[in-house]
Amino acid sequence: MAAAIASNSVSFAGGLLTNTNQNVPFLRNPARDAAIGIDGVYSNPAGVAFLDNGFHLSLNIQNARQTRTIKTGFPLFNYNALNPGQTVHKFKGTADAPVIPSIQAAYNKGDWSFQFGFAITGGGGKCEFANGLGSFEQVVSAVTTYAPAINGLYETLAASGIPGMADHKMGNKYAYDSYMRGRQYYYGFTFGAARKLNDNLSVYGGLRMLYGSSNYYGYVKDIKVEHIQGTQSEMVNASQHFTELAAQLNYYAGAMEQSGNHAAAQQLTAAAAKATELSVGTQDIELNCDQTGWGIAPIIGVDYKTGGLNLAAKYEFKTRMRLKNKSANSASADGIGMLSRFADGKKVAEDTPAMLTVGAQYSFGNSVRLNAGYHHYFDVDTKQYTKDMLGDTNEYLLGAEWDINKTLTVSAGGQRTQYGLKDAVMNDISFNVNSYSFGLGVAVNVTDKVKINAAYFQTLYDDYDMTNETTMTTNSFTRTNRVLGVGVDLKF
Repeated sequence: MAAAIASNSVSFAGGLLTNTNQNVPFLRNPARDAAIGIDGVYSNPAGVAFLDNGFHLSLNIQNARQTRTIKTGFPLFNYNALNPGQTVHKFKGTADAPVIPSIQAAYNKGDWSFQFGFAITGGGGKCEFANGLGSFEQVVSAVTTYAPAINGLYETLAASGIPGMADHKMGNKYAYDSYMRGRQYYYGFTFGAARKLNDNLSVYGGLRMLYGSSNYYGYVKDIKVEHIQGTQSEMVNASQHFTELAAQLNYYAGAMEQSGNHAAAQQLTAAAAKATELSVGTQDIELNCDQTGWGIAPIIGVDYKTGGLNLAAKYEFKTRMRLKNKSANSASADGIGMLSRFADGKKVAEDTPAMLTVGAQYSFGNSVRLNAGYHHYFDVDTKQYTKDMLGDTNEYLLGAEWDINKTLTVSAGGQRTQYGLKDAVMNDISFNVNSYSFGLGVAVNVTDKVKINAAYFQTLYDDYDMTNETTMTTNSFTRTNRVLGVGVDLKF
């Protein structure tokens, strides 16, 4: 259970914990790193200085839906009472973000451009696994390995002369109830200024402030085992059953002690202690943890244009984030080491990686533009990862725009995202897989001062398969993702 609750959230194109879909123009053409427009407040802030004098405002709303699918294989899954005989189980989560807002604004006067941006820069919704995850079930299925110990306790009772104990035993079936939900929002605010040094070159400097808010809720409860008495079999609550067995053992231990059979009493007392241990190990576990924190990092950028060619680069520094827990976990969670990161009052490292983007745009006349871009995310330098777990993320982008006339623009583009994935970082806690994304859409100039943007964006994910020979576990990971967006750009 501990392994599965850690970090499930909505995320889109970009490095770990980074959303790059911060405006609708990105959805219709992801290669915006050297484009000049109001959306450049995020993608090319230095280039915004080349917009006309006046106030520019972009308002955007996106709707996103993701699924996460994990196929987990484990030998003990064969004994699941509700799904018997299957060693590979499928776990599917859905992540919905009905409304993702963003704002980009700039005031240009002379050689200066003063800019503000707001967007959901990480997370953006909640991910829900109605039946928990494979790592939940792996922990629960291990209860079947208790059978030899439990049956030994029944044999101890029978050997002590307790009537009827010889026909009691524990079977190999298990059942349980589980659920997991993760919700995460990173609210990003950027403040900065760009300045034209001449007609061809501009530079930018700014700050990004992030405020993170997360909640992780999940449980594993009502773990059941098979109890057999003679020819009758039933599924019983494991913790309650083992508690009752411990009480029974202690009762007869007292009786043996009173009769002077000290050896039998000691044997029964030891057996009762074992039953109590198993009862504790199968108690319900509930996790309910809120996390909040914030961080600030600088951003720098440059834009250079000559003829029909525009070149741009941006570097966002790493944002150091420490999220503080406010938890209402069950008492049974306190003794589990893996859940210590969710202990009440603890601070958890959740850095956002530094990011370098470079881009080029070439204009053919005044109506056709070709775009290319490259993103590098310094994921390894964040607090929670090492080079033994993964490498940095790289993205490659291409796109094109065509002004059909003064009113209508069509555009399309694609993006390849490659994570430096290693098995050490891949699990159903939080996984990323390499992907291809494409977007397409239109821009409609309603007037000289009003532009409407509409777009569709889809990501096609690879599969990532892995096998752990030590634990005899297999996993196959993949996702789906689609985003719809509409926005309006205004000039004043």
